[in-house]
Amino acid sequence: MITLYFNGSPNPSKVALFLEEAGLPYDGVPVDTRKGQQFDPQFLAVNPNAKVPAIVDDGVTVFDSNAILLYLAEKTGKFLPAGKPAARGEMLSWLMFIATGVGPFCGQAVHFKHFAPEKVPYAHNRYQYEAERHFAILDQRLAGRRYMLGKEYTIVDMALWGWARMLPFVLGDDAWSRFPNVKRWFDEVNARPAAQRAATLKDRHKFKTEMDEDARRHMFKHLARKVA
Repeated sequence: MITLYFNGSPNPSKVALFLEEAGLPYDGVPVDTRKGQQFDPQFLAVNPNAKVPAIVDDGVTVFDSNAILLYLAEKTGKFLPAGKPAARGEMLSWLMFIATGVGPFCGQAVHFKHFAPEKVPYAHNRYQYEAERHFAILDQRLAGRRYMLGKEYTIVDMALWGWARMLPFVLGDDAWSRFPNVKRWFDEVNARPAAQRAATLKDRHKFKTEMDEDARRHMFKHLARKVA
C-alpha cells in the first residue's frame, strides 16, 4: 500500500493523478502547510525538505513530485513512452523542463503576485515574464500534438496538469486566451475521470484556507530571517 502525503497544491495533485490513473491503492495523509504540519518530526522523517508531496511505498520513500512520477512509472511500466532511447530522452527533457522551469517559476510568480507582504515590482515582473515564457514554449509544443509527447498520454502530461490547473491564478484571468493549444490539451486531460478524482482529493480533508500571520510564519520562514 502506498502512503501519499499531500495537500491541494499542484505538485501533490499530479502524483494523485498518476495513482488514480494507474488504479494503485493508496492512503492519503493530509499535510496542512498553513498549520506548519510539514515541520512535524514524523513528516520530516519522510521528507527532510519539508515539502509535499512524498510517498512511502512498502518501505521505499520518495519525495519530489517529478521523482515520484518517474519512480511509479518505472515501477508499474505505465504512462511511459515507447522504449526507444529517443523517446526516453524526449520524455526526460520535457519532464525536467516542467520540474526545473514551469514549477519553480510559476511558484515564484504566484508568491510575488499574491502572497508577498510587500510589492516588489522587479521580482513580480521577472517571474511573470518567465512563467509566460514557459507556457509559450508549451503552447508551441502542443500545436499539432494531442499530448506533450505526441499521441501517448504520459507522466509528462500529468506533471504539467498539476500546474496548468493554476494558470489563471499564475498569470491572470485572461491567461487561457493566450495559450489556446495548452487550453485544448488541458480540457482533454482535465476531463479524464482520474483527473476529476485527483482534483477532489483535497476536499476529503479540511485544510486551513486563511493566509493569516500564523500561516505566513509557517509557509514563509524567510520573513523571520535577518539579512546582514
